[in-house]
Amino acid sequence: MPNFLRPRSIQARTAAMSAIVSLVVLTVIGTGVDIAIRNRIHSHLFMDTQRVATDWIASMGPNGIPAPPATHGDLVQLVDSGNRVITASRAASGRPPLTSPFPTGEDRLQYRIECPDKGRCVALTAVRVLPVQSRLFWNGEPHAVYAGRTEPGLLATRRLELFTAIGVLLMTAGWTWASWRAAGRTLRPVREIRERVTEISVRDLSLRVPQPPGRDEIAELARASNNFLERLDTSVRQQRHFASMVSHELRTPLAGLRTQLEEALLYREETDPYETIRTAVRTTERCQAIIDEMLTVARVRTAAATEPQPVDLGALAREEAAARTDGVPVRTEVKDEVTVLGNRVQLCGVLTNLLVNAQRHAYSEVAVTVERAGDEAVVTVLDDGDGIAPEDRERVFEPFVRLKDGRRRDPKGTGLGLALCRVTADAHRGTLRVEDSPRGARFVLRLPLPAGS
Repeated sequence: MPNFLRPRSIQARTAAMSAIVSLVVLTVIGTGVDIAIRNRIHSHLFMDTQRVATDWIASMGPNGIPAPPATHGDLVQLVDSGNRVITASRAASGRPPLTSPFPTGEDRLQYRIECPDKGRCVALTAVRVLPVQSRLFWNGEPHAVYAGRTEPGLLATRRLELFTAIGVLLMTAGWTWASWRAAGRTLRPVREIRERVTEISVRDLSLRVPQPPGRDEIAELARASNNFLERLDTSVRQQRHFASMVSHELRTPLAGLRTQLEEALLYREETDPYETIRTAVRTTERCQAIIDEMLTVARVRTAAATEPQPVDLGALAREEAAARTDGVPVRTEVKDEVTVLGNRVQLCGVLTNLLVNAQRHAYSEVAVTVERAGDEAVVTVLDDGDGIAPEDRERVFEPFVRLKDGRRRDPKGTGLGLALCRVTADAHRGTLRVEDSPRGARFVLRLPLPAGS
């Protein structure tokens, strides 16, 4: 097909393909119908001409040979063995023999269609006269009767083929139109999805594509597109939040560092250069710590999914507790041996941050408990400090949020440790919350257990 005739849209391609297939199928059907009608008409003509021929032969008796039937339109001839016309009906008078060759003795009854050079074709029956009649009238010389009728105009003028072709074309056009409409209705949700997608920009990812009902491929495409847009929107918002938080947190120490350096340049004699350098080093260390923590948070959020590994939470809790030799003691109680699927390094980081935070605020002891609760593994880290007010229990998981007591106990902290713990828990399809406790802060990590465990 030339390029300029190739349809470009799916709807047009579907209609074109439907037109081609329907044209081929309907042409085959039309050809079969044409042949069936022809055979039906010929069958009726053969039956009529056979009846005319056999009735005339049956009327030949001792009283002689009667005149040929005079029915209008019947072509009847009596021919001898040389295929010469002996007598004929009025319609066949003056005509040469309707057919040849002369029928044989083995096949006394034959159906034939003869088409002369000029005129319509003739459907005829050739019947050989019985031997007893040949001996009675012609001394045993074989004779035959030809009875025929001219084909009707429907066959003779090709009108049947014309009507069949018109019917095939009309049905093809109707089928193509129906396919066009059906494809249009089917693809309407796709067009709506495309139009909505063109409206979505990076600045506004809140829009969602229309989702048709059902569970067909288009509905699944819409659902998958909305899920993708949701993840993309979340990722972009996290990136914007990350950028704004980093810029906000870095602005203050960098501004202080610049002020100190400018003062050192302006007041050289009054400024201790070594103290300025030491202050600059501390400021850069804080900036580097902030950047490292934020990069860790970003890596956990955007890391590609890896094959999870079995992690024994009880053994992991014992190892991390044993490693905390500084500060208040850490007591570990493993009530149930539970194993989850996840990233061991990331889960180890969660326990480390929770223990560091608990030791920072505890007075005398930190208690770690590992147990099973239904289909979840539960790790509890409890300190005996002053605890966290209910209104601050969610704020502590926000990046750079540091409560007054936390800033007093650890002035160098970045405020990203608990935020990283929450992100890691979310990445493992779990939860991390601060729950009620009689005293101190009670952090509870819940992770799903593998199926069948």
